[in-house]
Amino acid sequence: MAGVSSQMLTDEQFRRLSVFIHKEVGINVETKKVLLEGRLRKRLHQLCIPTFGEYCQYLFSVEGQREELVYMIDAVATNKTDFFREPHQFEYLTQKALPALAAGAGSCWKLCAWSAASSTGEEPYTLGIVLSEYAAGQPGFDFSILATDISTKVLDHAVAGVYNHERVEPVPLALRKKYLLKSKDPSKKLVKIAPALQEKVAFRRLNLMDQTFGIADAMGVIFCRNVIIYFDKPTQTALIRKLFDQLMPGGYLFMGHSEVLNHIDLPLVSVAPSIYRKTGEAKK
Repeated sequence: MAGVSSQMLTDEQFRRLSVFIHKEVGINVETKKVLLEGRLRKRLHQLCIPTFGEYCQYLFSVEGQREELVYMIDAVATNKTDFFREPHQFEYLTQKALPALAAGAGSCWKLCAWSAASSTGEEPYTLGIVLSEYAAGQPGFDFSILATDISTKVLDHAVAGVYNHERVEPVPLALRKKYLLKSKDPSKKLVKIAPALQEKVAFRRLNLMDQTFGIADAMGVIFCRNVIIYFDKPTQTALIRKLFDQLMPGGYLFMGHSEVLNHIDLPLVSVAPSIYRKTGEAKK
């Protein structure tokens, strides 16, 4: 097939795609035509499809919904993450949240934690490091981490647990030595998450727009950071209500530094900047 043309995304194609993206993944792109066009153009090149019209025809076909939808989502989703991002939150977790949760538990207790937009794995592995360090000084404490994302591409990266050396620079040196393995080939400058840490994190694909998450465990801690900034107010409210329902009584919800939940009518109390605690049940 001929190379991809420089044809622009038409207003009608953009409208149709933006409505579809909002419905499927909650992301509001209605003012981001140039961004969407740039990201989807890469898919056209990869598929050797010459026009956006033909791409839309394929995407909305039965075959496209089965085979292309996940790749379109990968192209659209924003996956910015770092190890120990917003470190004050991890300090609060160990100094305040975990002792408060422990006070309501027995001498032996297990924390279920969820990284709800885990991207390439930096957040859940950071959480694993922090909880492992806490567990070392707390006999009887155990934990498990569920890490989910809508993008299969970033989940594959996360499961592999291999990172360039510069990606792990925010990890304190003592913790790097303990939880990261250097490549046997120094020229590659790669590190791998240690198997004992990887075993504490279970990765799975999950769309936060789904009506139900299919998660059996009540979570003591949920990290859902820098996600709702891409959503409109009704979508934000619907998601936070579902996350609230997944929290155990007294559980903690960690949001991004610019994400405020004041407009959402739920018994979530702000206990620190961008950190909320569940204090009651939602109104029916």
